Amino acid sequence: MTGTFLNIATVLVGGALGLIFGARVPERLKSTVVAGMGLFTAAMGIQMFLKTENPLIVLGSLLIGALLGEWWKIEDGLQSVGQTLEKRFAKSDSEDASSKFVRGFLTASLLFCVGPMTILGSIQDGLTGDYSLLAVKSVLDGFASLAFASTLGAGVLFSTLVILIYQGGISLLAAQLNSIVAPSMMNEMTAAGGVILIGLAVSSLLEIKKIRVGNFLPALAMAPLIVWILSLMQK
Repeated sequence: MTGTFLNIATVLVGGALGLIFGARVPERLKSTVVAGMGLFTAAMGIQMFLKTENPLIVLGSLLIGALLGEWWKIEDGLQSVGQTLEKRFAKSDSEDASSKFVRGFLTASLLFCVGPMTILGSIQDGLTGDYSLLAVKSVLDGFASLAFASTLGAGVLFSTLVILIYQGGISLLAAQLNSIVAPSMMNEMTAAGGVILIGLAVSSLLEIKKIRVGNFLPALAMAPLIVWILSLMQK
């Protein structure tokens, strides 16, 4: 859990600096920085997707994940959490400000929790106490939270709640996950996460097309499950 707490600390520090100095940064510069983060996120997502050994597995996991996500209304749940936090901690009379708070919360939560570093780093931290991977991720997240908070506001800070639950939960279950998740499963999980990151870049960062990205999160569990089922069928 050490790496998770370090990650939370860097996000809070970066986000606080973004809120403090964000007003002094021109809107044009903020927009360009977020666009740059969007392009980087999309590129990272493509790199992750290329790790797949079977694109059809990724497609299947995304379709099943989307069905489950829509059924469970994950995106609506995340938005509801963001709106609740906004009403409690960042009251405003502006509907645009409220929407920006929720967008900041959703964007930061997804970006900070989707990716191979999160999964592998949390497993490593939970099993051996070695949080070197999460330390690298923390630095990246700290810079990202600074950029996001200056543009999207205080919602970015509250993504630390999702980091605590998600990363902390994986670390606590690391022993069980490590004994179950094979390298081939991790590759497809990473590839599915890459597609989700591309969706995040297109929807929330580059704002090209609105996508309910949160509803694709079950794909991260579906991808290794499909690999396991196919391995049983081949025996």
